[in-house]
Amino acid sequence: MTSPVPLLYDTYYHIYNRGNNRENIFIQERNYHHFFNLYANYIEPVTETFAYCLLRNHFHLLVRIKSEEEMEETLNKKTLKVSGELGSGYASKQFSDFFNAYAKAINSAYGRTGSLFQHPFGRVMITDDLQFWNVIAYIHQNPQKHQFVDDFRDWKWSSYGIISAEKPTKLKREVVLGWFGGKEQYLKLHQEWVSEAQSKWFAKDDYD
Repeated sequence: MTSPVPLLYDTYYHIYNRGNNRENIFIQERNYHHFFNLYANYIEPVTETFAYCLLRNHFHLLVRIKSEEEMEETLNKKTLKVSGELGSGYASKQFSDFFNAYAKAINSAYGRTGSLFQHPFGRVMITDDLQFWNVIAYIHQNPQKHQFVDDFRDWKWSSYGIISAEKPTKLKREVVLGWFGGKEQYLKLHQEWVSEAQSKWFAKDDYD
């Protein structure tokens, strides 16, 4: 299998991954919390996060990989979990280390062995406004698409409600609302279902 191109600096990506052989990667509610804790340590130092959705057997993220200068600033603070020196594959390695740390925790907690995640993880570069709108709606609509809930707005482990709320968040809420043209348009455009044809722009394959 050909190795994917490393994640590029200062570039937006739809990133997604699922459990190996479609098995669940979130078994209990505490697993979601641990995923977020590890995400803060490994991924926040190298990205800005705009949207997410965690489902039982897979997840979706919309992120911007920070510029090399931004990462250097984070490294100089020496307060977050980053490893090695900066280079062309640095952000990709952070994601790999993140997945490995989470997999080790799940394997230890539930007495399992072997790979938890499918390799390599999915990544699609996002380059224009229409993709931004659609990928965010697609990410948030995923729980309903896969029949985890009747209404995607009810799914707890999604950024949909956080973006439309007022409480503090590390998500780039104002940027997202700016892309949509404000909260009213954000809510309105989420009512329009993202079709399979549209999703092919930013999701090369979908997960069950």
